[in-house]
Amino acid sequence: MSVYFCEGRGWKHDFTLRKQRYTSGYFKTKAEAKRAEAARREELLNPTPTQTSQKTPTDMDFLELANRRLDHVKAYNSERHYEEYVYVASRWIKRWGDLNCSEIDQPMIEKFVLERSRVSAYTANKEIRYLKATFNFGLKKKLVSQNPVTGLSFLPVDKKIKYVPPPQDIEKVLKVANCDVWDYLWVVRDTMGRISEINQLTWDDVDLKAQTITLYTRKKRGGHRTPRVVPMTHRLHEIMTRRHSVRDCSKPWVFWHQYWSHKKGGWVEGTYSSRHNLMRKLCERAGVKPFAFHALRHAGASLLDQQRVPLGTIQKILGHENRATTEIYLHSLDGSEREAMAAYEQASEMGVTHSHSNPHPNPHPNRAVRPALKIVKG
Repeated sequence: MSVYFCEGRGWKHDFTLRKQRYTSGYFKTKAEAKRAEAARREELLNPTPTQTSQKTPTDMDFLELANRRLDHVKAYNSERHYEEYVYVASRWIKRWGDLNCSEIDQPMIEKFVLERSRVSAYTANKEIRYLKATFNFGLKKKLVSQNPVTGLSFLPVDKKIKYVPPPQDIEKVLKVANCDVWDYLWVVRDTMGRISEINQLTWDDVDLKAQTITLYTRKKRGGHRTPRVVPMTHRLHEIMTRRHSVRDCSKPWVFWHQYWSHKKGGWVEGTYSSRHNLMRKLCERAGVKPFAFHALRHAGASLLDQQRVPLGTIQKILGHENRATTEIYLHSLDGSEREAMAAYEQASEMGVTHSHSNPHPNPHPNRAVRPALKIVKG
């Protein structure tokens, strides 16, 4: 019998029967927990007709649910998304790791979210999204019987227009970059790819003859690793040709580095996972307003939009499934908006001209005009 003690709570039983897990609440003594487990087993092995027609609700430790969800994310999503999930899940486990999923209710979730809102509303909403996805995963796998996050509203946020650096600031950053980083930035800029896609880029993905680059992403439904082909600019073709001629043939990646691995306890060679500090330092050296790699993707999309490139084509280059997502990246004003404001200005100016020739100085012609007072010397 699997009976164990939880400090500060008591004894509980936890066993698996016919590939289904069953747990209990807490008992004051070990003997009570054992008796409860024996009774539960007997009930499951020899159910009454009434019990047979009723489905037993499932339950499990929240710790195990979180770990199973992490395993799923690691298998089906990007490495960056997995790292984000580990970061938020570690906070949940510290708070609810010794509870069953059925013991976590909506007031507990709401209290936690409000605490996280002290950091920011974006942070709190991220907790809601990830928690809801975790419990929905449990429902889909029939590991839990309810989702306590269902019905919990997102906090209101102050939405801002994303900062897109002007071309001159991007040029300043490029000028202070060393040769390898200069190549890296141009690949990001001319493919408008995600950083995870550029970091994983291999020479097998580069076709110098056809002048194309194949980028792969897992940001699709189902987590499938999906390719898209991006044509090279002449500048990008020159960069790739030069790098290919001097490449280390033992390394499959276009961009790689040597780093210390705590897991392996030594130096290893591999792809970059994140280079956020690089952009911060480059912007400081260039003396420009800080921006991240992703801003280059926005800048490229806006530039295409200004050149009247069809929205569907921009969507394909960026690798978006949803057209609405692409529209978020377009920060240039639509031509129709400018034409509308020009028409408004013209109409308003005409109105001002007509008001100057108004023969009725009284703005309210239906009212009687009071005569002006005259001062008479006495």
